[in-house]
Amino acid sequence: MAKASEPPKERYIPNSLKFLFGGLAGMAATCVVQPLDLIKTRMQLGAKGRSSFTVAGEIVAKEGFMALYTGLSAGLLRQATYTTTRLGVYTWLFDSYKQSHGGATPNFGMKAVLGIAAGAIGSFVGTPAEVALIRMTADGRLPKEQRRNYKNVADALMRIIKEEGVLKLWRGATPTVVRAMVVNAAQLGTYSQAREMFVTYVPDGVFLHFCASMASGLVTTIASMPVDIIKTKIQNAAKGQGQLEVVTTLLRNEGLFSLWKGFLPYYARLGPHTVLTFIVLEQFNAAYQRLA
Repeated sequence: MAKASEPPKERYIPNSLKFLFGGLAGMAATCVVQPLDLIKTRMQLGAKGRSSFTVAGEIVAKEGFMALYTGLSAGLLRQATYTTTRLGVYTWLFDSYKQSHGGATPNFGMKAVLGIAAGAIGSFVGTPAEVALIRMTADGRLPKEQRRNYKNVADALMRIIKEEGVLKLWRGATPTVVRAMVVNAAQLGTYSQAREMFVTYVPDGVFLHFCASMASGLVTTIASMPVDIIKTKIQNAAKGQGQLEVVTTLLRNEGLFSLWKGFLPYYARLGPHTVLTFIVLEQFNAAYQRLA
């Protein structure tokens, strides 16, 4: 009778499925928040005091409603590379830590370290898709004669290789990796910690995942925005413009607080993306536990 009352033992999820679930969760979230990502990029590249609603209205009026989904193919490829890698690596490192420490859960500091490692690896893998995404979402703000007019992410990647060289696929890789380290230390570490804290007050389920994700998204937005803006400026810079020149010009012309320009659309994009990614990921994990 005692054995019957014990909770079912949690099944081990194979590493391959950890990577697959992470990538699919990120891609599902991107399908929802792609318009917010485009608005965020346009504002970072020069909205001149306009609100996110004004920028969105201008995009629809000048380019059509479907222009809000410009760069979706690049966004999906970014999730298939970056998010698949970072969430898979983080989950693998997290489980490995528990196994090597007798089942003990890592503290917040260790979670942040695991997030940094996962982010660095994932961002390097995903940088080519990131470059294509930034350029595709920024294209509509340029005069017609200056637009790159990439047809899709494959066309963007091939043209970058042909016109600028293969190494340009990793343009801005340094700030991209730094941003990812900051994002993942904040996002993954905070999510895991918040989930453990909230579970005392909120039953395990979708609402718990939502609360932990919103807390994670806010912390991540505050910490990562400066690096994200610098990364965006560098990856969209004209050919021949150096990275240091981009950063000094930004600070000289727009000031230090420009590094948090577009906070609302950034959080409006990152918050829901974090929520949706973790909720979908948790549902995949739960489904595996039920059905495997």
